[in-house]
Amino acid sequence: MKIIADMHTHTVASGHAYSTVNEMAQEASRKGLQAFALTDHGPALPGGPHLYHFGAMRFIPPWISGVRILLGVEANIIDRDGSLDMPDSYLAKLDFAMAAFHADCGFNDQGIDRNTDAVLRAMSHPRVNAIAHSGNPAFPVHLEKLVQGALETGTALEINNSSFAMSRKGSRPNCEHLAMLIARSGTKVVVGSDAHIAQGVGEFDNAVDVLLKAGIRCEQVINSSYKRLMAFLGLEEVPENQQGAG
Repeated sequence: MKIIADMHTHTVASGHAYSTVNEMAQEASRKGLQAFALTDHGPALPGGPHLYHFGAMRFIPPWISGVRILLGVEANIIDRDGSLDMPDSYLAKLDFAMAAFHADCGFNDQGIDRNTDAVLRAMSHPRVNAIAHSGNPAFPVHLEKLVQGALETGTALEINNSSFAMSRKGSRPNCEHLAMLIARSGTKVVVGSDAHIAQGVGEFDNAVDVLLKAGIRCEQVINSSYKRLMAFLGLEEVPENQQGAG
Protein backbone atom coordinates (compact mmCIF):
# COMPACT_ATOMS: atom_id res chain seq x y z
CA MET A 1 0.00 0.00 0.00
CA LYS A 2 1.44 3.35 -1.07
CA ILE A 3 0.46 6.52 0.77
CA ILE A 4 0.69 9.47 -1.60
CA ALA A 5 -0.16 12.31 0.79
CA ASP A 6 0.66 13.08 4.40
CA MET A 7 -2.58 14.34 5.94
CA HIS A 8 -1.33 15.26 9.41
CA THR A 9 1.60 17.66 9.77
CA HIS A 10 2.55 20.59 12.00
CA THR A 11 4.69 23.63 11.28
CA VAL A 12 6.24 26.25 13.54
CA ALA A 13 2.78 27.84 13.71
CA SER A 14 1.66 25.13 16.14
CA GLY A 15 4.05 26.54 18.73
CA HIS A 16 5.70 23.20 19.53
CA ALA A 17 6.82 22.13 16.05
CA TYR A 18 10.06 23.05 14.37
CA SER A 19 9.86 23.43 10.58
CA THR A 20 8.43 25.93 8.12
CA VAL A 21 5.93 25.28 5.35
CA ASN A 22 8.70 25.38 2.74
CA GLU A 23 10.87 22.95 4.70
CA MET A 24 7.95 20.54 5.07
CA ALA A 25 7.17 20.78 1.34
CA GLN A 26 10.77 20.16 0.34
CA GLU A 27 10.89 17.03 2.50
CA ALA A 28 7.58 15.83 1.09
CA SER A 29 8.98 16.30 -2.42
CA ARG A 30 12.19 14.48 -1.52
CA LYS A 31 10.16 11.50 -0.29
CA GLY A 32 8.03 11.39 -3.42
CA LEU A 33 4.73 12.53 -1.92
CA GLN A 34 2.19 14.09 -4.23
CA ALA A 35 0.51 16.19 -1.54
CA PHE A 36 0.43 17.00 2.14
CA ALA A 37 -1.93 18.78 4.48
CA LEU A 38 -0.92 21.57 6.82
CA THR A 39 -2.87 20.71 9.97
CA ASP A 40 -1.59 23.04 12.63
CA HIS A 41 -3.46 22.93 15.92
CA GLY A 42 -6.54 25.00 16.54
CA PRO A 43 -6.17 28.08 18.77
CA ALA A 44 -7.40 26.43 21.99
CA LEU A 45 -4.17 24.45 22.33
CA PRO A 46 -1.67 26.28 24.55
CA GLY A 47 0.87 27.98 22.30
CA GLY A 48 -1.23 27.34 19.19
CA PRO A 49 -1.82 29.84 16.40
CA HIS A 50 -4.38 32.63 16.49
CA LEU A 51 -7.46 32.27 14.30
CA TYR A 52 -5.91 34.87 12.00
CA HIS A 53 -3.31 32.28 11.03
CA PHE A 54 -5.96 30.17 9.36
CA GLY A 55 -7.51 33.14 7.60
CA ALA A 56 -4.11 34.09 6.21
CA MET A 57 -3.36 30.63 4.80
CA ARG A 58 -4.66 31.94 1.48
CA PHE A 59 -1.16 33.34 0.96
CA ILE A 60 0.30 29.82 0.77
CA PRO A 61 0.59 28.71 -2.87
CA PRO A 62 -1.22 25.50 -3.87
CA TRP A 63 2.01 23.94 -5.12
CA ILE A 64 5.47 24.11 -3.53
CA SER A 65 8.42 22.03 -4.75
CA GLY A 66 6.06 20.06 -6.98
CA VAL A 67 3.84 19.02 -4.07
CA ARG A 68 0.15 19.93 -3.72
CA ILE A 69 -0.38 21.87 -0.49
CA LEU A 70 -3.70 21.31 1.28
CA LEU A 71 -4.75 23.94 3.80
CA GLY A 72 -6.05 22.34 6.96
CA VAL A 73 -6.39 22.29 10.72
CA GLU A 74 -6.34 19.84 13.59
CA ALA A 75 -9.23 21.44 15.46
CA ASN A 76 -9.80 20.78 19.14
CA ILE A 77 -13.02 19.34 20.52
CA ILE A 78 -13.80 21.73 23.35
CA ASP A 79 -17.21 20.67 24.65
CA ARG A 80 -19.42 17.62 25.11
CA ASP A 81 -21.69 18.94 22.36
CA GLY A 82 -18.85 18.43 19.88
CA SER A 83 -18.03 22.12 19.55
CA LEU A 84 -14.68 22.95 17.96
CA ASP A 85 -12.28 25.81 18.52
CA MET A 86 -12.64 26.79 14.84
CA PRO A 87 -15.68 28.81 13.72
CA ASP A 88 -17.49 27.62 10.61
CA SER A 89 -16.44 30.77 8.77
CA TYR A 90 -12.79 29.70 9.10
CA LEU A 91 -13.39 26.01 8.43
CA ALA A 92 -15.08 27.00 5.17
CA LYS A 93 -11.80 28.47 3.93
CA LEU A 94 -9.84 25.24 4.42
CA ASP A 95 -9.36 22.13 2.29
CA PHE A 96 -9.25 19.63 5.15
CA ALA A 97 -10.31 19.61 8.79
CA MET A 98 -9.59 17.02 11.44
CA ALA A 99 -11.09 17.07 14.92
CA ALA A 100 -9.34 15.65 17.97
CA PHE A 101 -9.11 15.63 21.73
CA HIS A 102 -6.15 17.36 23.38
CA ALA A 103 -5.57 18.03 27.04
CA ASP A 104 -5.92 21.57 28.38
CA CYS A 105 -8.12 22.72 25.51
CA GLY A 106 -11.38 22.98 27.40
CA PHE A 107 -12.38 19.32 27.28
CA ASN A 108 -10.30 16.94 29.35
CA ASP A 109 -11.18 13.26 29.75
CA GLN A 110 -14.79 13.00 30.93
CA GLY A 111 -15.08 9.24 30.79
CA ILE A 112 -15.67 6.92 27.87
CA ASP A 113 -19.39 7.65 27.45
CA ARG A 114 -19.08 11.45 27.41
CA ASN A 115 -15.92 11.31 25.30
CA THR A 116 -17.74 9.14 22.76
CA ASP A 117 -20.75 11.44 22.70
CA ALA A 118 -18.53 14.45 22.07
CA VAL A 119 -16.59 12.90 19.20
CA LEU A 120 -19.75 11.58 17.53
CA ARG A 121 -21.23 15.05 17.63
CA ALA A 122 -18.00 16.52 16.23
CA MET A 123 -17.95 14.12 13.30
CA SER A 124 -21.52 15.09 12.43
CA HIS A 125 -20.22 18.57 11.56
CA PRO A 126 -20.36 18.85 7.75
CA ARG A 127 -16.90 20.44 7.54
CA VAL A 128 -15.09 17.82 9.65
CA ASN A 129 -13.41 15.39 7.27
CA ALA A 130 -11.61 13.17 9.75
CA ILE A 131 -11.11 12.31 13.42
CA ALA A 132 -7.47 12.24 14.52
CA HIS A 133 -5.67 9.67 16.70
CA SER A 134 -8.78 8.04 18.18
CA GLY A 135 -6.70 5.32 19.82
CA ASN A 136 -5.39 7.74 22.44
CA PRO A 137 -5.87 6.05 25.84
CA ALA A 138 -5.95 9.46 27.53
CA PHE A 139 -9.36 10.01 25.87
CA PRO A 140 -11.00 6.56 25.69
CA VAL A 141 -14.01 6.18 23.39
CA HIS A 142 -16.28 3.29 22.40
CA LEU A 143 -14.50 2.31 19.19
CA GLU A 144 -17.45 0.34 17.81
CA LYS A 145 -19.68 3.42 18.12
CA LEU A 146 -16.96 5.60 16.64
CA VAL A 147 -16.66 3.39 13.56
CA GLN A 148 -20.43 3.23 13.11
CA GLY A 149 -20.65 7.01 13.38
CA ALA A 150 -17.87 7.44 10.84
CA LEU A 151 -19.63 5.07 8.45
CA GLU A 152 -22.91 6.98 8.77
CA THR A 153 -21.35 10.43 8.33
CA GLY A 154 -18.69 9.55 5.75
CA THR A 155 -15.96 10.73 8.12
CA ALA A 156 -12.49 9.23 7.83
CA LEU A 157 -10.73 7.85 10.91
CA GLU A 158 -7.01 8.41 11.22
CA ILE A 159 -4.37 5.81 11.88
CA ASN A 160 -1.62 8.03 13.22
CA ASN A 161 1.95 6.86 12.73
CA SER A 162 3.27 8.85 15.68
CA SER A 163 0.92 6.98 18.03
CA PHE A 164 3.13 3.90 17.62
CA ALA A 165 6.41 5.65 18.32
CA MET A 166 6.63 9.08 19.93
CA SER A 167 3.18 10.20 21.08
CA ARG A 168 0.22 8.98 23.12
CA LYS A 169 1.91 6.09 24.88
CA GLY A 170 -0.23 2.97 25.05
CA SER A 171 -2.17 3.68 21.84
CA ARG A 172 -1.13 0.56 19.91
CA PRO A 173 -3.75 -1.90 21.23
CA ASN A 174 -6.54 0.60 20.65
CA CYS A 175 -5.26 1.47 17.17
CA GLU A 176 -4.98 -2.19 16.19
CA HIS A 177 -8.54 -2.84 17.40
CA LEU A 178 -9.76 0.26 15.58
CA ALA A 179 -8.07 -0.89 12.38
CA MET A 180 -9.81 -4.27 12.57
CA LEU A 181 -13.19 -2.58 13.04
CA ILE A 182 -12.47 -0.29 10.09
CA ALA A 183 -11.57 -3.27 7.91
CA ARG A 184 -14.79 -5.10 8.77
CA SER A 185 -17.06 -2.11 8.34
CA GLY A 186 -15.60 -0.56 5.21
CA THR A 187 -15.20 2.80 6.96
CA LYS A 188 -12.86 5.31 5.33
CA VAL A 189 -9.43 5.75 6.86
CA VAL A 190 -6.68 8.32 6.54
CA VAL A 191 -2.99 7.90 7.37
CA GLY A 192 -0.92 10.70 8.88
CA SER A 193 2.62 11.03 10.15
CA ASP A 194 1.79 13.71 12.75
CA ALA A 195 5.18 15.19 11.86
CA HIS A 196 6.36 18.04 14.05
CA ILE A 197 9.59 18.53 12.12
CA ALA A 198 10.33 18.17 8.41
CA GLN A 199 12.21 14.89 8.79
CA GLY A 200 9.01 13.25 10.00
CA VAL A 201 6.95 14.07 6.91
CA GLY A 202 5.94 10.96 5.01
CA GLU A 203 6.87 8.51 7.75
CA PHE A 204 4.06 5.94 7.71
CA ASP A 205 5.68 2.52 8.18
CA ASN A 206 4.07 1.62 11.51
CA ALA A 207 0.64 2.84 10.49
CA VAL A 208 0.70 1.02 7.15
CA ASP A 209 1.79 -2.18 8.88
CA VAL A 210 -1.27 -1.97 11.13
CA LEU A 211 -3.54 -1.33 8.13
CA LEU A 212 -2.21 -4.32 6.25
CA LYS A 213 -2.41 -6.68 9.22
CA ALA A 214 -6.01 -5.63 9.83
CA GLY A 215 -6.94 -6.29 6.21
CA ILE A 216 -7.90 -2.72 5.35
CA ARG A 217 -8.33 -2.40 1.60
CA CYS A 218 -6.48 0.22 -0.40
CA GLU A 219 -9.83 1.61 -1.59
CA GLN A 220 -10.73 2.53 2.00
CA VAL A 221 -7.61 4.68 2.45
CA ILE A 222 -8.42 8.13 1.13
CA ASN A 223 -4.77 9.16 0.75
CA SER A 224 -3.60 6.07 -1.09
CA SER A 225 -4.66 7.69 -4.38
CA TYR A 226 -4.40 11.34 -5.42
CA LYS A 227 -7.66 11.09 -7.38
CA ARG A 228 -9.42 9.45 -4.44
CA LEU A 229 -8.13 12.11 -2.05
CA MET A 230 -9.28 15.02 -4.20
CA ALA A 231 -12.70 13.40 -4.66
CA PHE A 232 -13.08 12.82 -0.92
CA LEU A 233 -12.26 16.46 -0.20
CA GLY A 234 -14.44 17.71 -3.04
CA LEU A 235 -11.57 19.73 -4.48
CA GLU A 236 -11.00 20.78 -8.05
CA GLU A 237 -7.46 20.51 -9.29
CA VAL A 238 -5.26 23.60 -9.36
CA PRO A 239 -2.74 23.68 -12.23
CA GLU A 240 0.81 23.06 -11.11
CA ASN A 241 1.97 26.10 -13.05
CA GLN A 242 0.68 28.05 -10.05
CA GLN A 243 3.50 26.50 -8.05
CA GLY A 244 5.22 28.74 -5.54
CA ALA A 245 8.92 28.96 -4.90
CA GLY A 246 10.09 26.21 -2.56
